[in-house]
Amino acid sequence: MTEKIVEVKDLQKWFPIRRSISQFFKGEHSYVKAVDGISFSIKRGEIFGLVGESGCGKTTTGKLIMKLLEPTGGTMFLNGEDVTHIEKDELKIYRRNVQMIFQDPYASMNPRFKIRDVMEEPLIIHKLGEDRDARMEMIEKALREVKLNPPDEFLVRYPHMLSGGQRQRAATARTLLLNP
Repeated sequence: MTEKIVEVKDLQKWFPIRRSISQFFKGEHSYVKAVDGISFSIKRGEIFGLVGESGCGKTTTGKLIMKLLEPTGGTMFLNGEDVTHIEKDELKIYRRNVQMIFQDPYASMNPRFKIRDVMEEPLIIHKLGEDRDARMEMIEKALREVKLNPPDEFLVRYPHMLSGGQRQRAATARTLLLNP
């Protein structure tokens, strides 16, 4: 049996809606149920895609798993360890191990940064690579892995200079740099 690396049970994220005066005095609460009781698991070596209609909670689910949002309910496990309410000082290590590839890579890339800088940023944050040369070697390898060849041509471009497919591959390469 293949081990589960991610397990989500009955995950919920409800956002409160502003109450009217009458609702306030009646003690009524209203919520937008962005994520309401989803469960799934991802096994080692498995490829997982979360798909659905616009506004169905895909991005919110990703943000919950990345710990960018705190869940309203449910539990999340990474390698069998409960990470639902992980401590703040453990988040950096957690986020290095858990990565998300955004549906719109252009929105996740600073348009003022060249691809080289977009790719180098997570390496600097997580203190990977001894110096810039070592980081550039890691970045070039990642770009080759996603078939952005030759890497030198892509490193000096800005995100708007890439096609949609090239941007998506650059975003994938950036995610893979941290070996999640």
